[in-house]
Amino acid sequence: MIFFPAIDLKDGKCVRLLRGNMELATVFANNPVEQAKIFQEAGCDWLHVVDLNGAFEGRPVNGSAIDGILAKTNIKVQLGGGIRDHATIKFWLDRGVSRVILGTAALKEPAFVKKACQNFPGQVAVGIDAKGGFVAVEGWSEVTRMTALELAQVFEEDDLAAIIYTDIDRDGVMSGPNTAATINLAKAISTPVIASGGISSMADLKVLKTVGKGFLAGIISGRAVYDGVIDPTEAAAFLRGGFDA
Repeated sequence: MIFFPAIDLKDGKCVRLLRGNMELATVFANNPVEQAKIFQEAGCDWLHVVDLNGAFEGRPVNGSAIDGILAKTNIKVQLGGGIRDHATIKFWLDRGVSRVILGTAALKEPAFVKKACQNFPGQVAVGIDAKGGFVAVEGWSEVTRMTALELAQVFEEDDLAAIIYTDIDRDGVMSGPNTAATINLAKAISTPVIASGGISSMADLKVLKTVGKGFLAGIISGRAVYDGVIDPTEAAAFLRGGFDA
């Protein structure tokens, strides 16, 4: 199981949102490149990066920060936010991103996602962000009437690298993940699932590792890492199997 520390980019800085609200952003680091280096030195193999401005504007916005991370570190990057056409996917993969995350496009243009999986096998993930169990898109500003499971099942026959499942109501509030919903989704589909939203302690990691064994591919955490509640070195080693659960 992989530990993914999160870097959410807003106006070139590392921030965390409260339940996806761009107006409730807390800046945790002014230099994303230096933050990425810290995570690499902590032993993390992957980094979860989201261009928040891009998610709302529908196009990449924080490109210079992402370029800096790719140029100055060797950590693998999965990137989401504003990636809505094949040219942008190819652009980022060519620049060194290991995996792109498609969110809004998964709901609104499933044929595009399926084609992307064919063109870039194993390098495309789908981000499913849910509020009350229903998919939210356009930077979480629009809640639909499709459930997370219904959307995930659309891509069961495609070569997705992973589905990243985020419970918006838990995101950034340090209240613990929606373990039941996450595990139920992971058990219902064959695509690997990465848990996100609300992971606020090592205890949360231990629960997810235990109940998600054989189902979860990884866990993303942001605010708890920046607040010092989760040590990335300990978390990465624990999920990798270095510590007893």
